[in-house]
Amino acid sequence: MSKTTRATQALAKVGVSFTLHTYDYDPSADRVGLQAAEAIGEHPSRVLKTLMAEVDGKPVCVIVPSDREVSMKKLASAFKGKSAAMMKPADAERLTGFVVGGISPFGQKKQVPTAIEEEALAHEAVYINGGQRGLQVRLAPRDAMAALKAIAAPVIA
Repeated sequence: MSKTTRATQALAKVGVSFTLHTYDYDPSADRVGLQAAEAIGEHPSRVLKTLMAEVDGKPVCVIVPSDREVSMKKLASAFKGKSAAMMKPADAERLTGFVVGGISPFGQKKQVPTAIEEEALAHEAVYINGGQRGLQVRLAPRDAMAALKAIAAPVIA
């Protein structure tokens, strides 16, 4: 497994301090984020999943704890929109340049507006996908927010 991805390069480029954590990715897992949390021995609230969605037809990225679900109503509101829907996996892969299970908010082919669940900011460090299946980056949530120019918002159901 390569430890250098577009995601890790993007973080290094903006000077964000992070550590890499690898695990055995299980493609048959029902919930990839929960499987990652278990594999690296962290509480699911600290292992964040990266989801691609659309608000009023425009792409957005949303980062939430792996044990929580996104509220489409709250997501739309966070971006001052009327409606939100999850992006189809093939569209998410095409837009980000990453494969499902390895989608990172960092280093996407096209940077889109991003929201991080505000509860995640309470942690000293969180884990976010590092740009490939089985790779997580551990960093301060506020550093992730700054690197992504993201907003913090209550987006979980």
